[in-house]
Amino acid sequence: MKNFRRKIHLRTVFAAFLTVLLVGLFGPPPSEGTPTIIRHTAMVNPNDTRSQYYIDMLHLALSKTRDTQGDFVVQGTTQMNQSQAIHNLSRNLWIDVLWTMTSVEREELLLPVRIPLLKGLLGHRIFIVRRADKERFARIETLDELKRFSAGQGHDWPDTAILKANGFNVTTASTYPGLFDMLQMERFDFFPRGVNEPWNEVVRHADKDLIVEPTLMLYYPAPTYFFVNKENTALAERLEKGLKTAVEDGSFDELFRTHPANIPIFEQANLSGRKLFVLENPLLPPPTPLDVPEYWYFPVEGRKP
Repeated sequence: MKNFRRKIHLRTVFAAFLTVLLVGLFGPPPSEGTPTIIRHTAMVNPNDTRSQYYIDMLHLALSKTRDTQGDFVVQGTTQMNQSQAIHNLSRNLWIDVLWTMTSVEREELLLPVRIPLLKGLLGHRIFIVRRADKERFARIETLDELKRFSAGQGHDWPDTAILKANGFNVTTASTYPGLFDMLQMERFDFFPRGVNEPWNEVVRHADKDLIVEPTLMLYYPAPTYFFVNKENTALAERLEKGLKTAVEDGSFDELFRTHPANIPIFEQANLSGRKLFVLENPLLPPPTPLDVPEYWYFPVEGRKP
């Protein structure tokens, strides 16, 4: 009995020593009142309303679960291109969440929260072109005519593979800002952008004499999701619950329709008045929730995912 008690005592002493050591190395464990820190990539430009929309949607989703899952702090870390962000998130480095267009490859590397953050509008692509080429694009009537022009895209964007799969000639750049310089220098003819993107971009690059082309639009199903590390199921579940709550209570649609990044879609883009060319998306994963109508918005009457 004496030896047994001695063993218990030694185990207790060792456990206490280990606890002190871990606290010394890593600090005390978080208390229930400690906010959860959620890290994302820093915005490329502080005036980029497009990125701010996703950050605001992140805040909305997290706020819907504050009562049950605790307070939170959202932090931007450092700037990364999409490849770097996906690489880091897959290894649980630097960031905890990423918003990006989905693909089979991305859903294999990361854990998606399958609620389209822009309600599918990112798959509606309108173009930034050189002002001098406005009339050339206005004369286009068929998809084959459009394919005679070259498109510009990021080298690691899913859109690049989608456009190539549909027969477009695509010139790529390693950086997002470089695409505007390449368009100005006639390295390609048009820069397809999601319908919430080009208005602010043209303003930011006013020195390059670029415009938003007013007559044409491509469409392919291309939802943008929040992604987290494969092991971070707790954050994925929290974001999914928060987004679904926001969809149900109307706050998701309220943010979608009134955010400064999206107002030009409804006020300037004239989406229903454009010539629409529908493309296939070979990168679309089978679990895409195409059968949930409240997740999607279609500006062209009769169009569905």
